[in-house]
Amino acid sequence: MSNKKVLFVLLDDYADWEAGSLAAALNEEPEGQGQQVDVKTVSLTKDPIKSIGGFTVLPDYGLDDVPEDFAGLILIGGNSWRKKDSERVMKLVHKALEKEVVLGAICDATVFLGRNGLLNNIPHTSNHLEDLKETAGESYSNETGYLHQQAVRSGQIITANGSAFLEFGKKVLEALSAAPQVEIDEWYGFFKQGYHEYMKTEQ
Repeated sequence: MSNKKVLFVLLDDYADWEAGSLAAALNEEPEGQGQQVDVKTVSLTKDPIKSIGGFTVLPDYGLDDVPEDFAGLILIGGNSWRKKDSERVMKLVHKALEKEVVLGAICDATVFLGRNGLLNNIPHTSNHLEDLKETAGESYSNETGYLHQQAVRSGQIITANGSAFLEFGKKVLEALSAAPQVEIDEWYGFFKQGYHEYMKTEQ
């Protein structure tokens, strides 16, 4: 059986810290029950892009040659989601929704979803409610569904703020059944608490 693909959408000036830990956890072969995942990167084209931290990435796919078969679509935040070109990503987002695969959005990618009307029927979060309302305008009508939490999962859709890459990662790993729950909890606890605090709980 072939490994399932999880696509990370990285636009120019993307937030590298939001992608790295989750991508590494997905790329790691699970110790117990779980399916090996192939992490692939997608951008508007296959031209090199640069992160906020200065890392240059050569995407695996441009939007025109994304594979039909994928198990998850992860929209990583950054400084390009409010630009007009980002709207081209919606075709891929709609494909994810049609396939009912995991759809994750963190940081400003949540505003992108809100601006396209995709947060109106689900519990969700973002960086800041007032900014989400102002930027999404009439496309956003679900203030009562906004939760002041680090990350929120609603079915297959996961949203998070830009400081919540570990909470976001945990919910994505769970939604993908990428590893046994105990391994996911260990991964989250190790990085959230830090090595020394975490080891105290293991003794």
